[in-house]
Formats: sequence, C-alpha cells, structure tokens
Amino acid sequence: MINFKNKKILITGATGGIGKALVKKFVSLEGNVLATGTNSEKLENLKKEFPNINVLKFDISDHSKIEEFLENVSTQLTGLDVLVNNAGINKDNLSLRMKDDEWKKVIDVNLGSTFLLCKYAIKKMLKKKYGRIVNITSVVGHTGNLGQANYAASKAGIIGMSKSLAIEYAKKNITINCVSPGFIQSKMTDNIVESIKAVLTSKIPMSKLGSGEDVSNSVAFLSSDAASYITGETIHVNGGMYMS
Repeated sequence: MINFKNKKILITGATGGIGKALVKKFVSLEGNVLATGTNSEKLENLKKEFPNINVLKFDISDHSKIEEFLENVSTQLTGLDVLVNNAGINKDNLSLRMKDDEWKKVIDVNLGSTFLLCKYAIKKMLKKKYGRIVNITSVVGHTGNLGQANYAASKAGIIGMSKSLAIEYAKKNITINCVSPGFIQSKMTDNIVESIKAVLTSKIPMSKLGSGEDVSNSVAFLSSDAASYITGETIHVNGGMYMS
C-alpha cells in the first residue's frame, strides 16, 4: 500500500481543483504537505480544511526568488522528498492576435518556473540521494489546441525538459515524471452549458470528464516507492482522448 509517512511534499498551484485534490490525496496517505499558491484567502481556506498541512504564499513567476522559496520550504518541512509542479497559467488567443507578452508570460511561468523549481528542488534531493518530481502537463501539449499555441508549447516543453532531467539524475535515485490530464471536472466546467459540455465529452471515448482524484491517484503513484523504476515517463489521464 502506498504511504507517505515521514515524506516531505511540496505542491504548487494547490488551491485550484486539481491542486486541492492533490493535497487531499497526499494528506490521506500521511504525507507532510506544504501547499503553495498566490491567493491568501484560498490558502487559509485550504488550511482550515486540512489543518495539518503547511501553507506558504508564493508567486512562482518571480524567478529571482525561487531558490529562496525552496530554502524556506525545506526549512519548514525539514527537508524535501516530493515536488509536484501543478501551478500554471493560460493566456489564450489565436496566433495572429497573440501579443508577445501573452506568449512570453505563459512560457516563462509554465516552463521557466517549472524548470527552476525542479532545479533547486533537485539540489536539495541530491544531498539525501532521494527525490520524486511529478510535473503536471496537459493533453494539449501532445495534441495542440485552437488558440493555445503558447500553452501547448509550454506543456510540451515540460515533457521534454522532464525527460532530460530524468536522464541526468536517474543514477541519483531521483525520478522525474509527468502526468498529463485531459478534460477535468472543475468549477469552470460545471458552469459550461450542457450543449457545449456534450461536444467536449463526445471527443472522449469514456464519454465523461475526469476528476481531480483521477489525476491525484496517478501523481501519488509516481511519487511513491512503488514507481521507483519509472522515470522520464508521462501518464495520460484523459479517458482515452489521446493515446501515445
């Protein structure tokens, strides 16, 4: 049985639908969790729901402070065993209308910040020759999507980066993998009119949206010792919408 007792776990983007599901999963498996996000009120609410977790407000787009942030995380948790990079943004637009800032911001946050979080987390993990990193990507990083050239590029970039890091640190007992969600049920999808939701689900062989728990189950597996011989891989959680 998977258990994270005495394991120190950092989850970014922890206040959204998938993020909250990740926190719930790791707490249920006895992990020592630090959750981070940019919204103080949402972090406070998360702390109320899961009193035993640590919370720390941080904006991952501030690249100059990521190393210091990882130091603070390591101090609070007294170490770092698992990093789950879930935070990300989107600024959708058709390519001919996409502004330079819309392109750069999404790449900088989704890819650049994820790389730096991996980099400085790995520095910590090397000291104890143990670590698990799981990067949350997206089905559109494999398929592309209308109006999401920047987002798709950033998510595809994470996959390539993760494979490279996996090769670099495989001998150090540090694994780096990805989980790639498809259409996942959230507050946003709950507000979509049924006719549009029907179009979405028609593209999914299972004919339904996924849940945050579907994603968190795969993340927990890859973060555990049960997956110790898996690195550089991507688990697709999309109901058959995309098969590699």
